[in-house]
Formats: sequence, structure tokens, C-alpha cells
Amino acid sequence: MEIIDYSLEGLKLIIPKVFKDERGYFFESYRSSLYQKAGIDVSFVQDNCAYSKKRCLRGMHYQTEPGQDKLVWVSRGMIFDVAVDIRPESETFGKWKSVVLDDSKKMQLFIPKGFAHGYLVLSDDAVVHYKVSSVYQRTSEKGFRYDDPEVGIDWPCHDPILSERDQNAPNLEELSLC
Repeated sequence: MEIIDYSLEGLKLIIPKVFKDERGYFFESYRSSLYQKAGIDVSFVQDNCAYSKKRCLRGMHYQTEPGQDKLVWVSRGMIFDVAVDIRPESETFGKWKSVVLDDSKKMQLFIPKGFAHGYLVLSDDAVVHYKVSSVYQRTSEKGFRYDDPEVGIDWPCHDPILSERDQNAPNLEELSLC
């Protein structure tokens, strides 16, 4: 397994060793001791799975107290995955990082608490999985506009399919993050 630390503190790309032969492939999708060694010392308590069609954009979402660490990967298709630093005290507040995750490379993105997350489906459809460190609570779910000009995410699609919630989300500066 290879771990890449991004310039946004805590954000990590995990590249597993994938063993392929004529039967198919095998890889370890998670082993807590290896993740702990890499600085991901998180107890995941819930696994989520989302199926989405091409051009579906989900984001930019986050949980307030207690927050959620996420480990995201794709079992089918391809997505443009984005994390935005929303920690008010951070030197990289409002900065974002994107990575393409797909079912062939099996890469995972670790997104720590204090980041918003979103993704755009690039393939005909996609199945996205994510482990989270706290149970979902509707009352702590928040989000901001995927196309907030102050954040400036360079999405590879200009006519995404959005939920009503995401269409009506406020800009990041309108949120109280403290």
C-alpha cells in the first residue's frame, strides 16, 4: 500500500496493491493497523454506499459536531472526487483538492474532519463507498454550493444533475463554521 499526503493537512490518497491474474483481482480494501501506521487513526462506525448516474454531482457536504472522517472509494465506474478545507483556523481554508477515483485502480481518498466532500460521476454510472467515523445525523448535515466562485472548484462538467438541496445550497462564506 502506498500513502500520498496532500498539501491540505490530513488529506491522504491510499493506493492499495492489487493482485491480478486470469481469474480477476484481489486487494485489501482496509486493514486498521496499516492505516494507523499511516496516520489514519480513526474508528469507522458506518459504511455508506451510493449509486449515481453520469453527471450526478453530490456535494459539497459535511457534518458538524462531531464531524466525520471519511474513507472514499469506487467499486464501479469513475468519479471526480473533491475535498475542501473548511477549518476556519487552517492556513488552507477554502482550498480544494481533486482526484479521479475509479474501479480499476482501487484508490481511496481519506478525508478528515473539517473538510467538505463532493463528487461528480464521470462514467455512465458509479457505485461509491465510504466509511465514516460517526453515525449520520440529519441535524448536523450541512453543505455549500458546488460552484461557489470563491472556492473555484474546476469541475469537468458544467451541467451536472443536482439534488434540490444542492441547487439551493448557500455559498461557503454564508455559513457559520466556528
